[in-house]
Amino acid sequence: MELIAMLPWWVGVALALVLYLLLHRVATQELVVNAQPGQMATAMTQTIWKTMAYFGQYLLPVLCLGGAAISAYRRHQRKNLVANVTGSKAADSLDNMSWHEFEILVGEAFRLQGFQVAETGGGGADGGVDLVLRKGSEKFLVQCKQWKAFTVGVTVVRELYGVMAAKGAAGGFVVTSGRFTDEATAFASGHNVKLIDGPRLFGLIKQATAARAGNAMTPVMQATPAPVKLATSAPSCPVCATPMVQRTAKRGSTTGSAFWGCSGYPSCRGTRQIG
Repeated sequence: MELIAMLPWWVGVALALVLYLLLHRVATQELVVNAQPGQMATAMTQTIWKTMAYFGQYLLPVLCLGGAAISAYRRHQRKNLVANVTGSKAADSLDNMSWHEFEILVGEAFRLQGFQVAETGGGGADGGVDLVLRKGSEKFLVQCKQWKAFTVGVTVVRELYGVMAAKGAAGGFVVTSGRFTDEATAFASGHNVKLIDGPRLFGLIKQATAARAGNAMTPVMQATPAPVKLATSAPSCPVCATPMVQRTAKRGSTTGSAFWGCSGYPSCRGTRQIG
């Protein structure tokens, strides 16, 4: 049921219908009884399958419909959360959510951006990853930190970066309703990790909702930072062919401009221009 609940509700309904038709056909088939001693095992196997199909034709569709109902409820819950946020005038509305509501809202924000979203629940062997995003062949990892009065430090960002490397993710996001420390921001800028604080998440949801409504030019509140530019696939280093990371020039005539730098720096000093 939980697996079906991860799919769109209509998939669960369609699957319930297909399972009923298939199992009903098996359950209503007449058994061919062969009294020969050597065929008794085959007859018993047919009887077992028919019995399982008889009960399964009712049980499995009910489970599928239950999963579809859960999926529909979650979809309704996500829409309500987004509506509440877009109806607010400030990002403070995020602070009144539970951690689970915050995670659902973040997932819906990425869905509005065109990502496929899988909720993992955080903790366990996944290294604290709450959401796994997919767009095409690329995978992105998300950690949600619904901290009302605290700042997210560099340790959280480093942990996510380690999980990204282990799982071969193209990029990662740390999302919080609070703020990030300067150390966290500095580390993320060179490791393809995007940090989204409360005001940025608020603006991202408002901008994406307006775009979905066919009004993409609706301006986000002036007090809200520009929406986050979502991560794209990093190119390969022209020198050693390893993945590159986005960096910012700190000296020279290009100070302040972004460029692709080899992740093997300082062993390799390969660079590429962005754009």
